[in-house]
Amino acid sequence: QVQLVESGGGLVQAGGSLRLSCAVSGGTFSNYAMGWFRQASGKEREFVAAITWNSGSTYYVDFVKGRFTISRDNAKNTVYLMMSRLKPEDTAIYYCTADLDAYSDYPTDYWGQGTQVTVSS
Repeated sequence: QVQLVESGGGLVQAGGSLRLSCAVSGGTFSNYAMGWFRQASGKEREFVAAITWNSGSTYYVDFVKGRFTISRDNAKNTVYLMMSRLKPEDTAIYYCTADLDAYSDYPTDYWGQGTQVTVSS
């Protein structure tokens, strides 16, 4: 059973930074593409970023390009989302995802429980 556990969420002021982490267990982490999605209150879940198994490719939704960076450490079975220059509209629950397609640019096979990020103005 693959398990994904997010951490690092919290309350931050606009313009600040947060780093989310997602630890994966129960599978072979280096075989998976990894990603982050988010869901704001009253809105649909949306894609944020993805990274292939070997960090060879990364993908971002337009509204986070230049502000967010996805990375992974296969030795630690962990994927990260570094978020900078945060805006109030970045407030959402952030979900870590994994995909059995190691090159997926939209990983959705497995999901974590989510971590809340709140950006105050």
